Amino acid sequence: MGLVTRVPLFSSPSSTFSPHKYSSHFSSTTKLFSFSSSSSVSFQRRTSSSSVVKAMASTVIVTGAGGRTGQIVYKKLKERTDEFVARGLVRTEESKEKIGGADDVFVADIRDAESIVPAIQGVDALVILTSAVPKMKPGFDPTKGGRPEFFFEDGANPEQVDWIGQKNQIDAAKAAGVKQIVLVGSMGGTNLNHPLNSIGNGNILVWKRKAEQYLADSGIPYTIIRAGGLQDKDGGVRELVFGKDDELLETDIRTIARADVAEVCIQALLLEEAKFKALDLASKPEGTGEPTKDFKTLFSQISTRF
Repeated sequence: MGLVTRVPLFSSPSSTFSPHKYSSHFSSTTKLFSFSSSSSVSFQRRTSSSSVVKAMASTVIVTGAGGRTGQIVYKKLKERTDEFVARGLVRTEESKEKIGGADDVFVADIRDAESIVPAIQGVDALVILTSAVPKMKPGFDPTKGGRPEFFFEDGANPEQVDWIGQKNQIDAAKAAGVKQIVLVGSMGGTNLNHPLNSIGNGNILVWKRKAEQYLADSGIPYTIIRAGGLQDKDGGVRELVFGKDDELLETDIRTIARADVAEVCIQALLLEEAKFKALDLASKPEGTGEPTKDFKTLFSQISTRF
């Protein structure tokens, strides 16, 4: 499998800033969908020979696989070898080594449409987890109060990464005959004045929303997951809540564990009920409600296409 090396600029797992985590502090409207069940959705396990299993499994590539959420999605795909053949795409050789350095991990620049083509060839599904990441301006002293200031490096602003970079991925996927795309974004995009848009003067939610609309108009079966404030906590122990149009931001349910976002990505790849849908995603506090197991019913309650 060929390796294409570029100097990319997108989601960085080592960054101290995550746009999602600030989403939990802001508000925005309406009807919530949550579902829990003590019984798991039963998926038929393929028990035939390994060669047949591989032939039946879907090849899925995760872009932004070096990021904190991307690593979890990539790992989950690697663990479910009866259902998936995993690939990853990262921005640096360092990120590739960090997630194991396997031959199924490509290094490419998502802003360069040509560079990502080899990684997409032969893929059944694409999970997009790339994102522009602002950096804190030096000299900030938290002991003096005030708020830190952020900036985007040249060539790595939201227009270039969240719009052009994601558009390139969608175009490459369409040209390669990819059958499904799962895109992870952020809540807050319905509000042009959302504080996230002012960070680094990047309008990050505006460009994310533009890429989401491009995907919805592409004709490729899709699932758009707009996550709430991301938390580095264990998954599978909370009741998940789906919403639309940033309605969850007007409630106390505005955060989500990265591991739960990753599992929703996996379930979206498995379930027909998840296709051609867009949803906001958060979870109730641990110990409130029952951990979500029945994703099919949860996806079935969503009818929003964008």
